[in-house]
Amino acid sequence: MKVVEQSIVKRAKELRNQLNQYSYEYYVKDDPSVEDFVYDSLYQELVKIENNHPELVSEDSPTQRVGGRVLEGFEKVEHDIPLYSLNDVFNKEDIIAFDKRVQKALNRQVSYTCELKIDGLSVSLRYENGKLVQGATRGDGTVGEDITENLRTVRSIPLQLKNSVSLEARGECYMPKKSFMRLNQHREEEGQDVFANPRNAAAGSLRQLDSKITAKRNLSTFLYSVADTGSLASSTQFDALQELADLGFQTNQERKLCHSIDEVWDYIEDFQEKRGDLSYEIDGVVIKVNDFDQQEKLGYTVKAPRWAIAYKFPPEEAQTTIQDIQWTVGRTGVLTPTAIMDPVKVAGTTVSRASLHNDDYIQEKDIRLNDKVVIYKAGDIIPEVAHVIEEERSKDSEVYQAPQHCPICGSKVVHLDEEVALRCINPKCPAQIKEGLNHFVSRNAMNIEGLGPRILNQMYENGLVKDVADLYYLKEEDLLTLDKIKEKSANNILNAIAESKDRSGDRLIFGLGIWHVGAKAAKILLAHFKTVRGLENASAEEIHSLYTLGGTIADSVVTYFSKKEVDELLNKLEKAGVNFDYLGKTSSELAEVDSVFKDQTVVLTGKLNHYTRADAKSRIENLGGKVTESVSQSTDIVIAGEDAGSKLTKAQDLNVTVWNEDQMVKAFEDSST
Repeated sequence: MKVVEQSIVKRAKELRNQLNQYSYEYYVKDDPSVEDFVYDSLYQELVKIENNHPELVSEDSPTQRVGGRVLEGFEKVEHDIPLYSLNDVFNKEDIIAFDKRVQKALNRQVSYTCELKIDGLSVSLRYENGKLVQGATRGDGTVGEDITENLRTVRSIPLQLKNSVSLEARGECYMPKKSFMRLNQHREEEGQDVFANPRNAAAGSLRQLDSKITAKRNLSTFLYSVADTGSLASSTQFDALQELADLGFQTNQERKLCHSIDEVWDYIEDFQEKRGDLSYEIDGVVIKVNDFDQQEKLGYTVKAPRWAIAYKFPPEEAQTTIQDIQWTVGRTGVLTPTAIMDPVKVAGTTVSRASLHNDDYIQEKDIRLNDKVVIYKAGDIIPEVAHVIEEERSKDSEVYQAPQHCPICGSKVVHLDEEVALRCINPKCPAQIKEGLNHFVSRNAMNIEGLGPRILNQMYENGLVKDVADLYYLKEEDLLTLDKIKEKSANNILNAIAESKDRSGDRLIFGLGIWHVGAKAAKILLAHFKTVRGLENASAEEIHSLYTLGGTIADSVVTYFSKKEVDELLNKLEKAGVNFDYLGKTSSELAEVDSVFKDQTVVLTGKLNHYTRADAKSRIENLGGKVTESVSQSTDIVIAGEDAGSKLTKAQDLNVTVWNEDQMVKAFEDSST
């Protein structure tokens, strides 16, 4: 083997190890050590090596997580050791009765491990010599389905364990609440049916025949047991969870070892109150006898273990009356209905509005005005209508008719093929223009402080702006015509608009609201093509070749830039002096940076006088640092501006280095950039 080939083999191995470690930190430890674009750059380097040298592709390579195989169906998998279901209980008396049965059978008091009951899909993962060889659904407990290709795309599932052990791990695959909300929002924008709850979304994602779709759904896992406890060194459930974590699995950190049934009940009550604050959905608590020997003595019934039960939380529902259905028009023209209801308390908050998603949803549930309905919070997040109480419906009730025209501009709405949504396709629709303006000035786009929906709405209604480029041609006398805008406010707005001209070009691309192009995609595009004009002239094939950017994004970008009105808009922006260049650093450039911020985790808190929060964050990242929102033991520096609050206090408690803004400014000046 040639020397150069040996260096390539070595580099591929280094990249695999590094990327797998970064992925473990991000998806399992929830403590990333590098920014996304650093990971993406290294990933693309590995993809290039593997494309040129297919023989170097290994099963544990992160490139094998993106999916790609399209299956005709799922093969059946027979579980050597059944996946038992758990007996459900619903009150404290049932919990006490369970404890008495256990104590009577063992003739002694016992300790219990309490774990949150994750509302997802049970899966089994088989490893041989530390490598993932098969993943399957629970099925009926005896026979499941082989979904290995789909589970390989779930980032929290290790493809290679930290030790070369052979075992079958079991757990729950779920969709985090944020992923669920993003997925439904995307499906609504695309005119597709939405999922009722995160569990249905997770189940549907895992049973996709195209694993590329699963890979995009941002699923996660919590592992909680092995099929044969003899494959572990631990002798208790509580210790086994830590052992699983040490092997590289993600385990739920909210578990607790309880030494009495009163402690168990306190744990249940605690999480019944806190469930809405979790980032994932739970529907109860699982209680297990902690000691494995005691579990073995207790044994199983035909369907369930005698040493464990599942306490199910009562559903949080409420009754109310629908007074009206309001339709709003989004940035892409999709009409979204919202039920306006009599205020009612559900899941700890008072709600008076509920999502109805689309007209198909309304018709399917036969929702009408003045109906009495039962509502709940889908995934403890979004109020939704569970069902209509038909026996209380008035006799003169009429089937609800969806609008035939846009409620804002009056244009006839359309029901495009394969879409469930109604859509206004008038590009001059005021609602779409206003939403586009709000998006353009938002924090992740051009971040123009002081321009909220109220002021933007006035600007549009007064004819001051017809598109986003008009913002850069505003004058003080224009702003003074707006309600409650005085000279000082006007100057602040103009300064913020002028300041936004210097944002990196990827922020502009995201702000333009190109269909399917989010903030991350915009950064990948501009980091590659360097300028907005470079991207404008790119072909769909060139865009599609970039990591993570599929044909849908490529076609959308090319279609957007082919429009005459877009070219006119870009010319107006360019003439106004808006930056079109990518100002961020690539991973190779970051490696050469000499800065005190390099490889440091930084938290910004309090009011800054010399920089906006966004600009300070951008500068620190370009100097090799990572800016996070919360203070933890892994934080290296907290920069405290004026009126710094709890983050400063926590930093002091953890003995984290604290700087004032002047120290940050000096560090910027001293750094070679």
